[in-house]
Amino acid sequence: MSTWDEPLRVALGGSARAFKDKLDLHTLGDLLRYYPRRYDRRGELTDLAALREGEDVTVQARVLDAKRRTVPARQGRRRMDMMEATVTDGTGRLHLTFFNRGAYHQNSLVPGRLALFSGRVSTYRGRRQLDHPEYQLIDEDGSEGERARAFAEELIPIYPAVKGLDSSRIALAMDLALARAADLPDPLPPEVRERHRLAGVRDALERVHRPSEWADVGSARRRLKWDEAFVLQLALARRRRQAEELPARPRPGVEGGILDAFDAELLFTLTDGQREVGARLAERLDAAHPMHCLLQGDVGAGKTLVALRAMLRVVDSGGQAVLLAPTEVLAQQHHRSISAMLGPLARAGQLDGADNATRVALLTGSMNTAARREALLDAASGAAGIVVGTHALLQEHVSFADLGLVVVDEQHRFGVEQRDALREKAVDGRPHVLVMTATPIPRTVAMTVYGDLDVVALTQLPTGRAGVSTHVVPAREKPHYLTRAWERILEEAARGRQAFVVCPRIGEDGGEDADEEVGGDQDAEDPGARPPLAVLDVAARLTEGPLADLAVEVLHGRMAPDDKDAVMRRFAEGRTDAVVSTTVIEVGVDVPNATVMVIMDADRFGVSQLHQLRGRVGRGKLPGLCLLVTDAEEGSPARERLAAVAATTDGFELSRVDLEARREGDVLGEAQSGARSSLRMLTLLKDEELIGEAREEAAAYVEGDPDLTAYPPLADALAELLPEDRAEYLDKA
Repeated sequence: MSTWDEPLRVALGGSARAFKDKLDLHTLGDLLRYYPRRYDRRGELTDLAALREGEDVTVQARVLDAKRRTVPARQGRRRMDMMEATVTDGTGRLHLTFFNRGAYHQNSLVPGRLALFSGRVSTYRGRRQLDHPEYQLIDEDGSEGERARAFAEELIPIYPAVKGLDSSRIALAMDLALARAADLPDPLPPEVRERHRLAGVRDALERVHRPSEWADVGSARRRLKWDEAFVLQLALARRRRQAEELPARPRPGVEGGILDAFDAELLFTLTDGQREVGARLAERLDAAHPMHCLLQGDVGAGKTLVALRAMLRVVDSGGQAVLLAPTEVLAQQHHRSISAMLGPLARAGQLDGADNATRVALLTGSMNTAARREALLDAASGAAGIVVGTHALLQEHVSFADLGLVVVDEQHRFGVEQRDALREKAVDGRPHVLVMTATPIPRTVAMTVYGDLDVVALTQLPTGRAGVSTHVVPAREKPHYLTRAWERILEEAARGRQAFVVCPRIGEDGGEDADEEVGGDQDAEDPGARPPLAVLDVAARLTEGPLADLAVEVLHGRMAPDDKDAVMRRFAEGRTDAVVSTTVIEVGVDVPNATVMVIMDADRFGVSQLHQLRGRVGRGKLPGLCLLVTDAEEGSPARERLAAVAATTDGFELSRVDLEARREGDVLGEAQSGARSSLRMLTLLKDEELIGEAREEAAAYVEGDPDLTAYPPLADALAELLPEDRAEYLDKA
């Protein structure tokens, strides 16, 4: 009986080595799940007299003559065994050429033999010919016409090929694999197949690799997508269940505590969304198992405020909360904004501190020894109820009195092991975890990439935000548009407002920022094109040219942390008119007086990055303006993406555009280590309904059979998708 993990050499013998080395296919299951990229037909049955050069045709003809010869070796080419034949159908003649295996073809195509030939018509020395055509010999029993039509209309699978393994060779190997697939165990339980009217796995594999008609392809794809979706959702459902069984200290908060005092001093009303999400987080913090929640929200939706209220609830319960930020600029910004929002409630032990105050500590890698020692002591003693920091929080000597909540800002910036190191610092059970992202996530991605998390979303913006208008500036086509962009900055500065100018690079040695990531438009880049614009170069041109009368500073990740903080302080205080920066200001920087953002070489940034960047302007009552400067040609994919960003401020809509551009990658996260995607057939945007159905089925199945003992093939499929090392990776995620 064959198995999915049967070594490929059992089916292919010595040729399995090529599939291992060139396509990374090791088992029978690997090969069977190497699906065709598309399907071709051989072409309409055509009279020889009607052939046209370049057409894909199928002809029925009789062999007139066939001869074999040897082509001598030439420079860079081996000697070849060649067979040439001439065929006719009574309306004309056609020349056939076969390279290698000449003896085989000569024995098959003997004069007088009738056959079907399929290939692309070309002309050589004035003769119509087919080079190395496919052919099928015909026994003349009266059914030639019917067989000819079937041969011409047959769907031919075209596989993703590499040098040394073309599609036809892969197809031959697939025939051998399908021959061993008759008794493969079906990974989907029978009741799931019956409820959703799915074909058996053997039938689905036969139809996808050897379809008789297009309907075969459709039904096979639907079944095989279910395999991927159901097993993946099963893994996530088991993780959700296992998380609910882990111990954690409930954090119910207290009436009349610091959270109530903070809410009483708020100068604005929480949005309905903030109240609703706050209540959901409070419910989960009350539980005796760890909260594991993803808080997503569009730019400016107020995620930090929601997270702060959750942190204060934990502080009221006697615990501590940590906010982990990806950069020092963002950590310092969070520390300042949280301290400012709390006011006296953040100044425990000081003369102006409230009676029930706590402390907000900051811990980064660049702090001086005295400040660092004080922050470490406040964290270890519990004096600091809230600790804000960067990767410095992950070091072994950093400890906490009672770590109750870990908040991770822009969680995709941190590796799995980094997040896990912080979570392990809890001394009593596991801490509650809240991860935040300002990059809105399509529903299907939330169900897969974050399917083991409780996903909550803030879709409502606080009242009073003026918003941002966005325009594409085609600098190459209309250079006067760029001139007008600098004039707009001057006009805003004259009104006492400020501007950002963002560039992809820092300058000097051409490197990008060490703590940033530019997710640019790779398909628009030309090896001969100029390098991306750099902060130092653009700042010099602006201060010597159009912005010479303004106070302009630069900001990038290679600057000393104190220098970066000083630049942002001066900008926030209004002492600087414009900052020329890299994407270090992408997330979290809050300067309500900034109204203009000019993004140079905007096509070099990803859709989500552009959306995040423009979220730095229009944050107050003043309307914002974002100008996307590009040299990309009109009609190019890069310009289309920029047009999409300019057309909407809905981050959730843009997230779908971004996903289409980036594709899914590996939804289990292991793409970071170079493994192939676990999605071969499923697409997160197109298969939203199917993924939702699979999620419901998986949740119900795990509820009834949490150990997956009732149907062993399903447990085997899960082990294949998620081997032990990968499961450990997911456990830390």
